[in-house]
Amino acid sequence: MSTLVIAEHDNSTLNGATLNAVTAAQALGADIDILVAGADCAAVGEQAAAVAGVNKVLVADNAAYGHQLAENLALLIAEVGAAYDNVVAPATTNGKNTMPRVAALLDVAQISDILSVESADTFKRPIYAGNVIATVQSADAKKVITVRTTAFDPAAPEGGSASIEAVSSAHDAGISEFVGEELAKSDRPELTAASVVISGGRGMQNGENFKLLDGIADKLGAAIGASRAAVDAGFVPNDMQVGQTGKIVAPDLYIAVGISGAIQHLAGMKDSKVIVAINKDEDAPIFQVADYGLVADLFEALPELEGKL
Repeated sequence: MSTLVIAEHDNSTLNGATLNAVTAAQALGADIDILVAGADCAAVGEQAAAVAGVNKVLVADNAAYGHQLAENLALLIAEVGAAYDNVVAPATTNGKNTMPRVAALLDVAQISDILSVESADTFKRPIYAGNVIATVQSADAKKVITVRTTAFDPAAPEGGSASIEAVSSAHDAGISEFVGEELAKSDRPELTAASVVISGGRGMQNGENFKLLDGIADKLGAAIGASRAAVDAGFVPNDMQVGQTGKIVAPDLYIAVGISGAIQHLAGMKDSKVIVAINKDEDAPIFQVADYGLVADLFEALPELEGKL
């Protein structure tokens, strides 16, 4: 069997999510190749070649792929992926945007957001916001799979010596174009990669009060997240949202402040190794999944916690 892993990157650095996808591919017991599609992305190809367990890296370096437009990438992946038994990608924003198009082009059903590989054709994946784990068996000859990255340990980023080959195919679907982007810059770790995350919810009352989390985050080296309720209320930007429709995180420590614990939010953080909840409502559902719970007014507890650190 052979597996093609789709690299996640920014044209200069290989995203850690790719390493988790490689581990999932290894569980399929197949020869693994990585496809790097981008513009001026030779450095990414070299990084991918160093990943342990990878046989070959295919680099499609073309302006059409520079901004990761799903319409263009899907055509390339479907063309290259036709020669493989499995096509695997991280279930990130890009993966969720691109891979369904690939599955449609290859005329197979996508297997989404897998948590484990049971066999070459059988996988486990969450449904109903993670309240049920479904075991899915696919009869398709070719599998198109997205991987929940928090469910798989990352492959070693060094130690491999894969060969690098150029892919000359250039696809421009002509139905979308890159207009612009606004990137949030922060000195703190990225949410999905942080070992410590502190998140605020509706209980923070407004965006200004989110500054109460800054000092604690600085001392713990933590990323700052938010519940969907806080994002919908306009307290903080969308890229801070943790949950089923936000980012899936599984840090060593997750601190939930003023978060009730709705299913939507729990689906995005319940795999955290240690969960600490601070909420003045002792009946809040968040306490049912928390390892440590503090029933207190967050406006009193946060300054005291910061002072103790």
